[in-house]
Amino acid sequence: STSVSVTLQPDWSQIFSGEKITVRCEIQGGGDTEWDYEWKTPQSTSHQTHVNYWTLSVSESSSGNYMCRGRNRRDSYSSTQWSKTITLTVSGEKPKPQLSADDRVIPVGGSVTLSYKPQSVLTVSPSWLSPGASVTLKCEVEHPSAGWRFYWYKTVPKLSDRLYRYELLPGSDSGTEEDSYMVHGQTHTAGYVCRAGRGEPVHNMCVYNMFCVSDFPPSASLTVSPDRVQHFTSDSVSLSCEGNSTEWRVRRFPEDSYLSLCSDWGTMTGSTCNISGLNSSAVYWCESGSGQFTNSVNITGHNMILMIPVHPVTEGQSVSLGCRLKTGQKLSNNVFFYQNDKLLQNDTRVELIISAVSKSHEGFYKCQHSGKESPQSWMTVKSEEQQPPHHESQGQPE
Repeated sequence: STSVSVTLQPDWSQIFSGEKITVRCEIQGGGDTEWDYEWKTPQSTSHQTHVNYWTLSVSESSSGNYMCRGRNRRDSYSSTQWSKTITLTVSGEKPKPQLSADDRVIPVGGSVTLSYKPQSVLTVSPSWLSPGASVTLKCEVEHPSAGWRFYWYKTVPKLSDRLYRYELLPGSDSGTEEDSYMVHGQTHTAGYVCRAGRGEPVHNMCVYNMFCVSDFPPSASLTVSPDRVQHFTSDSVSLSCEGNSTEWRVRRFPEDSYLSLCSDWGTMTGSTCNISGLNSSAVYWCESGSGQFTNSVNITGHNMILMIPVHPVTEGQSVSLGCRLKTGQKLSNNVFFYQNDKLLQNDTRVELIISAVSKSHEGFYKCQHSGKESPQSWMTVKSEEQQPPHHESQGQPE
């Protein structure tokens, strides 16, 4: 007696139109019999092959039931029973990237949200690092199923154009089945890209991500003038890149738009970008042709701002937080301060004075006056023996 079965290779739970699938007819117990193979498919009642497999490029019309049987080559009237059916389900075309990697930047540490749905998302954990720490990159595809391979790259800015050059990370030449990748001993801020692909051709599904490292001393840094976290919408602001490179460019990623260069919204003079006005909240950083990335800084334009220390404050120090209006009007009363959205005081103080800062004072702060509210910004508290972290001037948009 013989038994017949149909198998699919690869046996993926989701098949996309255009992918190649091999349908195989397995006959057990046929002895030395030489077989031809007959197939029943959704498109035809009969299809014959001399070998026990059949490779087809599928479309949505390929969906349906497949079965096979063996026919003795020496006796055309002698054949096996039909196999049990196997069902193939073919979806529409394989998803392709809606945006290029250069358009879909998600700087870690910022609260930037995207208005479009990417086909894959690259996340890092933890978001902020100390020198030498390890970080996990995770690439999530929109339709997770078997067969995806993941390729991991480090980004190197190409100053000749707006893009990046991608360098494969070790062990990623032929891709990995794991959707996560560990980077050990990271000492500098860096940009990374993941590419998820399946079958041929491999469609790029790149998402770019950047994480910042608290690096001492920094190999490259971004300084902001005026030296404060929050700015008025009418402020002129200068962003200066510093490090062992002669060529720099400043980039930003607004909450509601695309990644762009200083030349699109400001004036780049040497290694400094000058902005005449701040119309939206955005994350800014510098990058050099030698592959350096500086710390990233959130800068937001607003009509009322919180005066908060740019640099980390040391435990035991005295700190004063103030509130300022764009009009220059002096606030004499009814100013309320919040830490992590919790009201800290319910009186009419003009400023919030913390006589001796402790670790419990670390967090997001904002001020409120006559129904108006400032954006919130993060205040870092460090112990006396700690060095100041590299992400010290991270202000968070409202």
